[in-house]
Amino acid sequence: MSSGKVSYLVEKTPALVNEVEGQSDEGPESYDGSLNQYREPTGEESRTLRRIIGYPKWYVYLICLIEFAERASYYGTGDRLSNFIQRPLPTGGSGTGAVPAGSGQSAGALNMGLQAASGLTLLLTFLAYCFPLITGYLSDRYLGRMKMLWMGVITGVVSHIIFVIGAIPSVLKNGNSALAPCVIGIITLAIATSFIKPVLLPTLLSQYPHETDVVKTLKSGELVVVDRDASLQRMTMTFYWSINFGAFVSLGTAYCAKDIGYWLAYLIPLIIYLIMPIVLIFLRRHIKDEPPSGYSLLADCCKVLSVCLEGNWIRRYRDGEFWEYARPSNLRQMGRNGWRKNKPGFYAESLVSDTKATMSACAIFLYYVIYNINDGGIGAIVNNQTASMDDNGVPNDLINNFNPLAIIISMPLLDWIVYPIFRRFKINFKPVYRITAGFFIASMASLAGAIIQYRIYQTSSCGWYATNCANDGTAFSPISMWEVVSEYTLTGFSECLAMTTGYELAFERSPTHMKSFVMALFLFTSALSAALGEIVTPSLQDPHLIIPFAVLTGLGVLFAAIFLWRYWDLDKIMEIERQERLLHERTKEKMPIYSSHVDELESGIEHVLSITSAAQYKDQK
Repeated sequence: MSSGKVSYLVEKTPALVNEVEGQSDEGPESYDGSLNQYREPTGEESRTLRRIIGYPKWYVYLICLIEFAERASYYGTGDRLSNFIQRPLPTGGSGTGAVPAGSGQSAGALNMGLQAASGLTLLLTFLAYCFPLITGYLSDRYLGRMKMLWMGVITGVVSHIIFVIGAIPSVLKNGNSALAPCVIGIITLAIATSFIKPVLLPTLLSQYPHETDVVKTLKSGELVVVDRDASLQRMTMTFYWSINFGAFVSLGTAYCAKDIGYWLAYLIPLIIYLIMPIVLIFLRRHIKDEPPSGYSLLADCCKVLSVCLEGNWIRRYRDGEFWEYARPSNLRQMGRNGWRKNKPGFYAESLVSDTKATMSACAIFLYYVIYNINDGGIGAIVNNQTASMDDNGVPNDLINNFNPLAIIISMPLLDWIVYPIFRRFKINFKPVYRITAGFFIASMASLAGAIIQYRIYQTSSCGWYATNCANDGTAFSPISMWEVVSEYTLTGFSECLAMTTGYELAFERSPTHMKSFVMALFLFTSALSAALGEIVTPSLQDPHLIIPFAVLTGLGVLFAAIFLWRYWDLDKIMEIERQERLLHERTKEKMPIYSSHVDELESGIEHVLSITSAAQYKDQK
């Protein structure tokens, strides 16, 4: 058998990836020419050639500027809601929510308590990550990504204007009047987020032109492999870095709320948000926008599932034939003339593989439900901790900015130092390892929270009712609020591992016309986490605040261990899925042909009609 065919199914091994400074060898012209100048590496080339990272045009990264503006406005506003809702207008203040100098109070406005603050902040999270299931579907089928982005921008401007109106001192004088614009602002901000979040990262990653690793000839004449996985990983990490750089703007709005008032704390995010339409106008001529499919691929996937669940599907699942049963080739061998028993007509053979990969990705996403709670806490419980401690004149809701700060620092260290070292020494820090490590580190953040809460109870003059004293402004624990930085630093580092890899999986394991929807499914795990948080919110009372932290620690470690055991070979499965999808797309002429050995690939298509047969085929070679 020729090396060409073997190379197509060879397992990719960790290899040195060269980060080319200045792009002298991997210049912008790489993405302007015909893609047919590239070809896939053979098995020998994959193992021996030096690997480099491919880069899109510079203006493609302006998409990250959009994400920066959106996240800066979201967190700059959302992080202020907890104190705004929970705490009263400071005594002796100006009526804007600001704190008199030297009073030791926290900024506040509505005085609705911890449960109401947790409930409304969780409502924002739930809606912001639940609505994308609808908007992602509409984007893939009807609207396209750019139209969806514009709808989000317009809705977001309206939302931020509502927040500013609700924070005007004349409105804050009457708590009932201020509550209405706050709730409306939360709902409209969630809607705006749902328009933007599921489409922005797929838009960025779709600008990368190659569907596989490709061989490139440098100006020096050297043949190198442009590594697709490493290239997408860097694009994703840059995108996630911009998210948290935007979130760090919340630091400024925290001081605005405490020193000047909530009207300014909500006005600044509005101003930053206006960056988005300017960038979108510039990018509209440069960005490749995947057109809407015009049909429901989701409905087609439901057809496959309906066939899979026919008859004794439990036995087929145990025998590893659950998905094979639904393949049209198998149904024809059974004598059927359609996927429905009484009507002719089949769906595409590749749809079974797409459905399987999508469902498998969704199963992975479920593990993020507990992780998200460990990562962000339950509602305002961590913010409530800081309010019970000695703040030394610093806004108590400032500390959460150490989460994005940890990410801003950790992301370049991982991308430019740690990961290249791993690749140099051929340490395969594959996706399942990164996710497991992220899960475990987030669990340690909850453990730190439990320890800190116990110490608060032990040192506060109110003992096991420290929260009530802090709300009244009568007593605080002498423990420095800065100890909570440990929780946010751990969660920030965990996101660098778990969240960025989750984004990559959502993009890589989804069909072309379902990427926004699958990304929305990944985001939906945050909504599920918020829903769980809503359920336990009534129990967030003294003297039981240690229990939530302790339970989350145990669940986090348990889920990390189960995930590692369950998905140990995830990278191999993903590689086979990708090759299978590419073979089907090429036979339908849906993409350029890079490979110089396409005849061999087409002749081997029957060998890769399923994940099982592909693995068997590779083993035979």
